[in-house]
Amino acid sequence: MRGGDVRTGELFSYVDLEDRVRKDHPLRAIRQIVNDALVSLERDFAALYSPIGRPSIAPEKLLRAMLLQAFYSIRSERLLMERLEYDLLFRWFVDLGIDDPAWDHSVFSKNRDRLLDGDIAAKFLGAILSQPKVKRLLSTDHFSVDGTLVEAWASMKSFKPKDGPRGDNGEPPSDSGGRNAGSDFHGERRSNETHASTTDPDAKLYKKGKGKEASCALWAMG
Repeated sequence: MRGGDVRTGELFSYVDLEDRVRKDHPLRAIRQIVNDALVSLERDFAALYSPIGRPSIAPEKLLRAMLLQAFYSIRSERLLMERLEYDLLFRWFVDLGIDDPAWDHSVFSKNRDRLLDGDIAAKFLGAILSQPKVKRLLSTDHFSVDGTLVEAWASMKSFKPKDGPRGDNGEPPSDSGGRNAGSDFHGERRSNETHASTTDPDAKLYKKGKGKEASCALWAMG
């Protein structure tokens, strides 16, 4: 007998997230390691937060969510909160109840910055790496990451000294005397530490190899 393509609503629904994650899922072992590290940071958490006032997002949940963002290469906090809203695996890992709403992305970012400014995130990673289960997985072997240079929509003459003069709008003054006036920068020493593009702040000076001329590009990971 063919079943009907209808959704039946239940007045009450009892869902245990623990039962929704398969027993051999890789995140299970990681979650145990993470929770052990979080226990060791209890004093740091207590020193970071005031004993009075409105409760914030639990730092333990923040750090677990930050790990998921790194594991799954989620580009923004907004997308992370969207994923946390509907993904049961994410809710289980973060320890967010099935009926608990995901946080607003701006609230998440503000609370996350508190952990970063207080060096809690660095201590958290250190606590993870110091565990015996993790230590034996570490290696000093070197490996190279493949990447591609993508030409940026910015010209070489858009690279101005970071400490150069600024106009009323906070931007470097534009070249005067025509389109290419002031663009003769040959012989001028430039680097990403001293110069930045006024057209595309994310663009950097890259060389494809020794002896090659630098170009204005973006680094894309392969």
